[in-house]
Amino acid sequence: MTESPVRPFGGLSVWAPTGTEAAAFDRRVIDDGSVPQAALMECAGRSAAQVVDRLYPDGHVVAVVGAGNNGGDALVLLRTLQSWGRSVAAVYVAERPSPEVLFHGWEVTRASDGWDSESADARQLEVALADADVIVDGILGTGIKGPPRPRQALAIECVNRAGKPVVALDTPSGVDADTGQVPSEAVVAQVTIALGWPKLGTLLQPGRASGGRLVAVEIGFSPVDEEGFGAMVVTPSWVSARRPQREPHAHKNQVGALLLVAGESGMAGAAVMAGRAALRAGVGLLRVVSAAENREIIQTSIPEAVFIPEDDPVAVREAAGASNAVAAGPGLGQAPQANALLELVLAASAGIPAVLDADALNLAASGSGPALQQWSEGRDVLITPHIGEIGNLSGQTAEAIAADRITAARTLAEESGASVLLKGLPSVVAHGGGPCWVDATGSSDLAAGGMGDVLTGVAGGYLAQGVTSDVAGALALYVTGRAAACAGKGASLTPSDVIETLPRVMDEQGPGRSDLDLPFVLFDQDAAR
Repeated sequence: MTESPVRPFGGLSVWAPTGTEAAAFDRRVIDDGSVPQAALMECAGRSAAQVVDRLYPDGHVVAVVGAGNNGGDALVLLRTLQSWGRSVAAVYVAERPSPEVLFHGWEVTRASDGWDSESADARQLEVALADADVIVDGILGTGIKGPPRPRQALAIECVNRAGKPVVALDTPSGVDADTGQVPSEAVVAQVTIALGWPKLGTLLQPGRASGGRLVAVEIGFSPVDEEGFGAMVVTPSWVSARRPQREPHAHKNQVGALLLVAGESGMAGAAVMAGRAALRAGVGLLRVVSAAENREIIQTSIPEAVFIPEDDPVAVREAAGASNAVAAGPGLGQAPQANALLELVLAASAGIPAVLDADALNLAASGSGPALQQWSEGRDVLITPHIGEIGNLSGQTAEAIAADRITAARTLAEESGASVLLKGLPSVVAHGGGPCWVDATGSSDLAAGGMGDVLTGVAGGYLAQGVTSDVAGALALYVTGRAAACAGKGASLTPSDVIETLPRVMDEQGPGRSDLDLPFVLFDQDAAR
């Protein structure tokens, strides 16, 4: 068990609603009388105030206050801090603050009753921000679509130029809470305090880069029903509850046999990395089908594995029939023999779960290999494309996929019948009939050749142990990202570092740790890097 801090911190079910979903839920809760709007705003502001006071215990706090509920939350935050003896001030940057906003903030000392947006340098706002030790962004809320209006855009620019720590409420102003897109200016915050749940747009790039550390606080919402929202975050508690467990009397044939199909001649490394990762994920028996020229390297590097030459169809067929899952694609190549091998494995492994990556996906996209629908017929399948591969499979442009990664993954999952793990920052898993899973552990440290092979091996290992394809993908994302963080190598991280660190994270239990130590904190994730 590693002693390094376990972050992200999060309970078993941490939803990630879009701004649209969150607003609809707010209205439903208020309209059915579950929680009055005033109570929600009061709870939100007070919870946010405690986080601000914990992270920034000293100094003058200035909130930049817009017209909507986000501005009201900011004023409650200031009023609460003022009652604790903190020095606070508010600057209103809306033409007409709503009555609800003013009601919740009437006791707060105001820096000004307004400011002149026609002034090129917005001097009133800049003077107020110059005196701040901490700035609270309450300019725009989660319902904003498109670029900010000129008045709000100028306020965002002033906040970003101030050079002070910024705490954003719910989402950094200017970030689309549904998609994470930033159509114009957006506040760049050191911390974002999500009210109720982290909003999906703050987990997706480029919005994620604007949000800094992401802390979600409970504000008194009613429990969410089982259908919930369209996305959830993969948290430490969720992982520890779903990780496969071995019985005390288990033997190798009871903890999964994986058939790994990987590595054309000269690409033994891909097979080695995927195979070693699968063993670290706990698979009981590993068989590797690869080019005969790779035998010595694979058997030397993975002595635990059974090597099967790809040009021995009888042995390949027997191995496929004796396995609990198939992992195919890393370093396989796209030559005719690779296609023939996949056809053989497809026919010999009917009904056996599979994870497909790299060249298995390239062959499917080109039409020369088995199509995804063929693989998915009668079996549970996980595919692990990056943005280019999902474009080849779906016909979408890279720009369209990047603009809405969740929809791209969901659409391909529905069309193919497979669970889709779309790699990136963050990676997401989509499957039919349930929420998408959003990874919270990935970082740019993982941007190195071979990391996809490791991910495929771990996911295949989980599939072989009886985990469903969507859960296997989410588990693999979490443990590889967590291992990368624990390795502590930064940009020097290699796939081998991740593999060697996997044993440190495989048995971690519980929700992780947050240094905030506040009972109403639901989720805590470090800034993207």
